[in-house]
Amino acid sequence: VAVVGTEWPGSSGINAEYGGQLAQEYREENLDLLEKGLCHLGKQIDNLRQFGVPVVVCINRFHTDTEKELEMVREYALGQKGLAAIGDHWAKGGEGAVELANAVVEACKQESKFKFLYELERPLVDKMNEIVRRIYGGEGVELSEMVLEKIAKLEKQGYGNLPICMAKTHLSLSCDVTKKGVPTGFTVPVKDIILSAGAGFVYPLAGTISTMPGLPTRPAYYEIDVDTETGQITGLF
Repeated sequence: VAVVGTEWPGSSGINAEYGGQLAQEYREENLDLLEKGLCHLGKQIDNLRQFGVPVVVCINRFHTDTEKELEMVREYALGQKGLAAIGDHWAKGGEGAVELANAVVEACKQESKFKFLYELERPLVDKMNEIVRRIYGGEGVELSEMVLEKIAKLEKQGYGNLPICMAKTHLSLSCDVTKKGVPTGFTVPVKDIILSAGAGFVYPLAGTISTMPGLPTRPAYYEIDVDTETGQITGLF
């Protein structure tokens, strides 16, 4: 999924902050700035293609987007041999997703041979390095003694053949949010590695990333209800 106003802050010359308002440059037509960020989209298309599947780029339309901006992204995605569609589903519901649905149907007609990025039998460190080199474009991971000890324990317990799910910032291909576009030559520091045995993967925590808390046995939404006659919502507090 690509968004004109929010995909490119992680790719071009102006910093974006968590929870902050987008800079004015991203809320008005700026084709030069948008063009600089397209290399990031190209890298993501290439990343997906490494898994042996067709790629569909959904360009989410926002009311601040112009037709020139949307067409620039569409043409670039098509030039990368991906399928592209502009999505208006946030405003028009199902009607706004017809173009995207048709693109997905076309993708389903293409040859697809899904494969993991690595052989699952390889050591966990090798798999992490493979992700950093081929997906992020870096040199490899940095591991503390504590992380190395946890990796050795996981492999001893028989979890070494599980796939990797990296937890990392989305604002840069590296762990440094100031590195824009498609940076190279960096390493990814892994602060911890955690097993999700039930889900069937392990996830390294890269950089200063935080994880979401899990739900309790009985989530709060069980107590939330709507009175269909009055519209009154109960159970929120």
